[in-house]
Amino acid sequence: MAGTETHYSLPLPEFDKAPKLLIVVAPYYKDIADQLVAGARAEIEKVGGTHEIVEVPGALEVPTAIGQAFRMSNFDGFVALGCVIRGETTHYDTVCNDSSRAITLLGLQGACIGNGILTVENRAQAEVRAAMDGQNKGGGAAAAALHLIALARRWGGARRSVGFLPDTDEFQIASGNKGPVA
Repeated sequence: MAGTETHYSLPLPEFDKAPKLLIVVAPYYKDIADQLVAGARAEIEKVGGTHEIVEVPGALEVPTAIGQAFRMSNFDGFVALGCVIRGETTHYDTVCNDSSRAITLLGLQGACIGNGILTVENRAQAEVRAAMDGQNKGGGAAAAALHLIALARRWGGARRSVGFLPDTDEFQIASGNKGPVA
């Protein structure tokens, strides 16, 4: 049983500059979501990080909100939280697969995301996975995001521009160039 196994967890990374994370949570099962958020907040605070929390209607909206924030804000990373419990229809499969796929695609674009969207068969499984004194999957998702942020900072640095340079007076003044651009 997954509830009785133990797993190795990497030690949390250390940061020179505190990371800023966005926790995006779908509180469809509010009590489960609250436990996931508590675990995520605790992990972020352990490294001196800061966070903001936004709520979205369901698990399918979590990656959309992260995608918007990734493009339009200054967060270092993201924590995706929610819970999908199998029901009587195939909607469960759609929600699980599509939310996971979208989060993966955002990660491949460079977003540092820890995925803590639970996909379970029943409420009992969700409760064990969400509880901070249980599997603490919210904390695990935050830890994953923190590790990805640390890697991004390690491999980051100044990005080189690609493409054409603008032929404008502003560019020439900003670049210290007094004559025509060759």
